[in-house]
Amino acid sequence: MAIQHAVLALLAGGPSHGYQLKGAFEAAVGPQWGPLNIGHLYQILDRLSRDDLVVAERQPQPIKPDRVVYEITPAGRAELARWLAEPSPRSGGFRDDFFLKVTAAARSGSAATVRAVLSNQRGHLLRELRNLDGLRRAAEDPVVGLLLTAASRHVTADLSFVDDAEAVLLGDEGQLLTRLAASTADQSATGPGATGSGRVSDSGPERAAG
Repeated sequence: MAIQHAVLALLAGGPSHGYQLKGAFEAAVGPQWGPLNIGHLYQILDRLSRDDLVVAERQPQPIKPDRVVYEITPAGRAELARWLAEPSPRSGGFRDDFFLKVTAAARSGSAATVRAVLSNQRGHLLRELRNLDGLRRAAEDPVVGLLLTAASRHVTADLSFVDDAEAVLLGDEGQLLTRLAASTADQSATGPGATGSGRVSDSGPERAAG
């Protein structure tokens, strides 16, 4: 997972404890990522320790509880170098919740449903784009600004997909939607367990004659 490598990258600059790493991570990636859960961070650090990619040292403090400081190991530096040298595939492939919504809306055969799904998504993306633009203008760290620009480009690409879906699904006065709905109905009627009349058989599979 990418976060564990980001933690290794932060530790490559020197030993650090949990809350220092949390603050450094959030400052490095900017507001578009959101806050890093400290419990999740400690789970990552425990995993890195078990894999001998970092070592942990407990340091006593005069008033506060002991502090655990983490330091990257040579194996951790090697793993970080390996990660940096590889290209990054999409973390979720091309599986996307909105794509499934478009599929469901299109196969409903309802132009109103398709129009509502696309309109809702377009409004959401435009709001997200305005928010990212405001964050980018306020960013002082040039790397954070670059990451926010990348996020904006992703949103712009998603908006283009909404436009493409609108053109394809609503551009022929509903003919495509009618065909898709009919195809879905045919597949349901001829699927496993369906009888010749389009109804599911109550008697189960026929037995071969003895």
